[in-house]
Amino acid sequence: MSLTVFRGTAKLMEGMAVECQSGDHRFVLDEPKELGGSDTGMNPIAATLCALGACQAIVASCYAKAKGIELEEYWVEVEGDLDVRGFQGDKTVKPGIQAIRCKSHVKAKNSRAEIEEFVKFVEETCPVGDTIKNSASISSEIVIEG
Repeated sequence: MSLTVFRGTAKLMEGMAVECQSGDHRFVLDEPKELGGSDTGMNPIAATLCALGACQAIVASCYAKAKGIELEEYWVEVEGDLDVRGFQGDKTVKPGIQAIRCKSHVKAKNSRAEIEEFVKFVEETCPVGDTIKNSASISSEIVIEG
């Protein structure tokens, strides 16, 4: 088995703003003002949805030629339903996303059937989609600084 380990850090800055880093890449996540943040970046739920769409687009790019798809454009609109009462402590409500909907936009010189088969392959092959559908195990460790 060949595993690639990806690493990242998320460090609380000011308020709810969090600096995320992986290798030389950095971005800020935050919450919108109506949820108590300062809106300096997208929130983690939106980032998760964007990561799903980005992963599908990358899979499409990686496999289009091999699958005989003459891909000209590919983008994914992703939306998710989140009831914030779960995050706010209501134990009767799931704290995570309840439903995700993806709309794949494909411009290719292939038939509708070929494109539909390709998009199905993309969705089945996408690592982020698989991680969301089939939760990865999570382990944690506490380090007391200081």
